Amino acid sequence: MSERVESILATLLAFDTTSRESNLALIDYLDSYLQDLGISTRRFYDAEGKKANLYAHSGPARSGGVMLSGHTDVVPVDGQQWTVAPFQLTHKNGRYYGRGSADMKGFIACVLASMPEFLARPLNQPLHLAFSYDEEVGCLGVRSLVDHLKTSAFKPSLCIIGEPTEMRPVYGHKGKLAMRCDIHGHACHSAYAPQGVNAIEYAARVISKLGALGERLAETQDPRFDPPYSTLQVGVINGGTALNIVPEHCQFDFEIRHLPDVELDTTLAELTQYVDHELLSAMRTKAAHSDIRFRQLSQYPGLLTDPQSEFAGWLAQWSENDAFSTVAFGTEGGLFDQAGVATLICGPGSMEQGHKADEYVSAEQIQRCMAMLNKLAQWMAG
Repeated sequence: MSERVESILATLLAFDTTSRESNLALIDYLDSYLQDLGISTRRFYDAEGKKANLYAHSGPARSGGVMLSGHTDVVPVDGQQWTVAPFQLTHKNGRYYGRGSADMKGFIACVLASMPEFLARPLNQPLHLAFSYDEEVGCLGVRSLVDHLKTSAFKPSLCIIGEPTEMRPVYGHKGKLAMRCDIHGHACHSAYAPQGVNAIEYAARVISKLGALGERLAETQDPRFDPPYSTLQVGVINGGTALNIVPEHCQFDFEIRHLPDVELDTTLAELTQYVDHELLSAMRTKAAHSDIRFRQLSQYPGLLTDPQSEFAGWLAQWSENDAFSTVAFGTEGGLFDQAGVATLICGPGSMEQGHKADEYVSAEQIQRCMAMLNKLAQWMAG
């Protein structure tokens, strides 16, 4: 079994599925592998036809059953100092190295390698597989697959997302909203600065307001999460062309990582009201064309599944671990949960290695994942 997993993982790692690239070559491989086993598949393409989700189904043709889910895209290796080839499997010292080995092609390799075990026994419940694109840039790609699940007559009841958790069951994570703010002011020579509208200065005022809103969000706390409150931070800012020119443009990106039960409508409404009533009126007294605009870059909901549910009890048995926890990173779990599919997270590897140079997943973690999937196969046939 380990040789099969290693061979599949080597194939998966060889595909450069950085989010900016197409994932179709990898999807072709997954599709062919599953169809050769007699498993029916369906693709959901992006608008340009350059990327796709792959959805597969085996077992009884009815609703219910379990879905195993993973994303196919990986983060870039640009600027990282790797000591091994990033898009090639390197096996040494009990570790499998390569971009995506932990996040999360190791899990996908385990799922594919376990399929003969699932098919060797008649399944009494449906088995669903979901492989998505563009998770790393805001859980963008999976939306078409989620829309399909919402209306499907064969919707799964349960989902396990194999993000790297060191095989610890995870029941929750925060949601995320990423936005871009564009400020358009009025340029002039800096010697006559009062005649211009300094876009950077107004950006600073918006950022100051965001800081105050972030402090207010932090007042609502939940000790199950780390940090135990919603966070707001500005990550990128650009503006200005020269020191002797009042800057006409400024742009910055910010994100809010919020507790699953926290609604952001009030926060965003207060931000908009501040911009409309206090900033724009002052800007437009000098230049009528001045403007401040916000654009959503990405958004996904938080996840908070009951760790005392029957599903959680089953996953504890399959993974041989009942130490449920939350994670700081986000997943597609909240989207599946909103579609009516109860979701938990459990997969091989650690996010301590994910996204870094010389990313790896240990052979021990792969073995534990295979053991979990074997127990799941027995449960679904029983």
